[in-house]
Amino acid sequence: MWTSGRMSNAKSWLGLGMSLYFWGLMDLTTTVLSGTPTPPGEIEVLLSDKPQSHLRTKRSWVWNQFFVLEEYTGTDPLYVGKLHSDMDRGDGSIKYILSGEGAGIVFTIDDTTGDIHAIQRLDREERAQYTLRAQALDRRTGRPMEPESEFIIKIQDINDNEPKFPDGPYVATVPEMSPVGTSVIQVTATDADDPTYGNSARVVYSILQGQPYFSVDSKTGVIRTALMNMDREAKEYYEVIIQAKDMGGQLGGLAGTTTVNVTLLDVNDNPPRFPQKHYQMSVLESAPVSSTVGRVFAKDLDEGINAEMKYTIVDGDGADAFDINTDPNFQVGIITVKKPLSFESKKSYTLKVEGANPHLEMRFLNLGPFQDTTTVHISVEDVDEPPVFEPGFYFVEVPEDVAIGTTIQIISAKDPDVTNNSIRYSIDRSSDPGRFFYVDITTGALMTARPLDREEFSWHNITVLAMEMNNPSQVGSVSVTIKVLDVNDNAPEFPRFYEAFVCENAKAGQLVQTVSAVDQDDPHGGQHFYYSLAPEAANNPNFTVRDNQGNQWATNVLYSLGWTLWVTIYHANCVRVSSPPPLSSSVCQSRNLSSADNTARILTRRSGFRQQEQSVFYLPILITDSGQPVLSSTGTLTIQVCSCDDSGHVLSCSPEAYMLPVSLSRGALIAILACIFVLLVLVLLILSMRRHRKQPYIIDDEENIHENIVRYDDEGGGEEDTEAFDIAAMWNPREAQAGGAPKTRQDMLPEIESLSRYVPQTCAVNSTVHSYVLAKLYEADMDLWAPPFDSLQTYMFEGDGSVAGSLSSLQSATSDSEQSFDFLTDWGPRFRKLAELYGASEGPAPLW
Repeated sequence: MWTSGRMSNAKSWLGLGMSLYFWGLMDLTTTVLSGTPTPPGEIEVLLSDKPQSHLRTKRSWVWNQFFVLEEYTGTDPLYVGKLHSDMDRGDGSIKYILSGEGAGIVFTIDDTTGDIHAIQRLDREERAQYTLRAQALDRRTGRPMEPESEFIIKIQDINDNEPKFPDGPYVATVPEMSPVGTSVIQVTATDADDPTYGNSARVVYSILQGQPYFSVDSKTGVIRTALMNMDREAKEYYEVIIQAKDMGGQLGGLAGTTTVNVTLLDVNDNPPRFPQKHYQMSVLESAPVSSTVGRVFAKDLDEGINAEMKYTIVDGDGADAFDINTDPNFQVGIITVKKPLSFESKKSYTLKVEGANPHLEMRFLNLGPFQDTTTVHISVEDVDEPPVFEPGFYFVEVPEDVAIGTTIQIISAKDPDVTNNSIRYSIDRSSDPGRFFYVDITTGALMTARPLDREEFSWHNITVLAMEMNNPSQVGSVSVTIKVLDVNDNAPEFPRFYEAFVCENAKAGQLVQTVSAVDQDDPHGGQHFYYSLAPEAANNPNFTVRDNQGNQWATNVLYSLGWTLWVTIYHANCVRVSSPPPLSSSVCQSRNLSSADNTARILTRRSGFRQQEQSVFYLPILITDSGQPVLSSTGTLTIQVCSCDDSGHVLSCSPEAYMLPVSLSRGALIAILACIFVLLVLVLLILSMRRHRKQPYIIDDEENIHENIVRYDDEGGGEEDTEAFDIAAMWNPREAQAGGAPKTRQDMLPEIESLSRYVPQTCAVNSTVHSYVLAKLYEADMDLWAPPFDSLQTYMFEGDGSVAGSLSSLQSATSDSEQSFDFLTDWGPRFRKLAELYGASEGPAPLW
């Protein structure tokens, strides 16, 4: 079998020939290229030149590759080629079938002639070739006449795809002032056509828009700067259009374009300049430190880090009074107050301010200088300032015994303004709530107003105010710290009550107690106390005082002689004790005060103490301090005589223990005490039971239940509690009397107190119920121990059988002013309260 492909025109044959040439598929032994297929007989002739006896079985199929152009736009099916078997005699007995990729869908075959046609439009970019299988069958029997053979149909490319930029549009940046030829960006275009077939995929780049600023390499697509000194401040954004054309840029090639947006990056090529060479500003003299005075601005055409500024004060007489800082957000110079200003001292300042770029580029230094200066004039405005104290803080030391009205300090303030108004002084009372001090309103003399006591308040912190006389709103203040110095105005004393004991078998010189003293004063050299027996006990034969200061015995001896002593303290370590004239002897007692512990020991002078003779001794001890003047006090030491064992342990300090009978042992004493305790418990138990025992209570007709308060110690049972009282008796007393004996109450006897005793007894005849209720309410409000519950009991009936008749005023013919209740005094004790309330009384009615 052999195949042949027929082209409809010369172009098809030319394309087929070129394809065979490139693919190397020209097989002269199996394929014959001609206008018509070679008859099978010719093939057979060509294949049978050798003798017949040596003939071998030749292959019946002859096949080759087929080529077909893409993008066929005709209306008829495109002829691809023809299949033919050497067994086909042309009588239609052979049937050709086609299978494989696209069989029946893209390609069809005439089963009689073997012609193959394409019935769909082919696109090489979608599929470059198809692999199919062909077979010849016996039309009658369906038996394969020859084995199945495989062949390929290849799609030939045409220039039907323009170049495209897959990454477009592009965004690029390049620094301004870049040299010519600086690379900006590279663009790349792709062509979907076959790059191995012709020039369909050969792309050439060119620039359509963006000249003369930029250029593009025709082969690589690299865009470069083409113009020098491109200034961002003049033009920042550029739009460049690049074209990519296939077929090597020849006429008829397809083209695609893309846009490249190029932005010039800023460089520091512009120096800063102040638009104003002179600034005029003003500031109040009361402006606080770090407050803003004004702003200066140096304009820089650059941006970002290249426009950053640094402002400094380079000259002027206000460099020490003002400061300048740079605002990093707006790149302005902020002038602030550096120290307090005074209109009276200096009224104006001049500053020379420089603004410079901190980030410079060396290649642009020739465009500089990159700094500029301006002049700033600042005027200080006068304000009414509060008085100012000189100095700004006072520290005063004053002794606590200073007399009232003593001037301890002169406080001075002045008006800093030119007007120099008069000053009035006062003390902020919140700083001196105790009002210990007073300041003279005109002179500022600070004086004491109350006695000072260091032991109560050792420090005083007061605030003195100074106010302008013409403008009271202007007030200045100063802090005055007063330290109260100590003087010796407190005598030493025992810190607690001292009580000691001495054994009956104590020896002479035995330690009884060690005592100490405290003094509220705080002398500069510390506390130093001296102990001795009081003059009235100087000859005490039982006990003596041994001062731990040392050498106290001399004083005791002088006291024992009954001399009157003058004590003179010459220095801290020597106390001169001298006798009155004509005796001239004196003793200088040297005291090692540094080693003193301010204590004294109480020692026995004899032995053999007995409780029966004296069980308690009261020993007066004189305590003297070392202050000036010398102060002293007397403390008492209580000493009990106790019986002790041989080792000195106390057995008993009570003398009654010796008066017990000798035959009464300790066990008997405990038994007696136990019996007394049991009897006491029984008595308390009996009294408690009698107190809580319930007694029946019968309401006595003789008692008036009106306006009585009944107090119960138990909680009521609510509406079902019918034992407390019979409310039916209140509703209908006649039925209650007919029913027989009244019900009795079984709970505890209540405490009944008449409410009338809590009502003022001065009610006049003209008093109304309203005034009565108000009086009772006022009395209850004022008396916390009165019946605490505000209750008003209203009775809906009047008692019958009363000899007084009806007390209601509803049926009275006369008014309240005509009624007289003097007859109530004749009705006995039951109506005594009514007589007191409504009896005749002279005087005005109560106001409440």
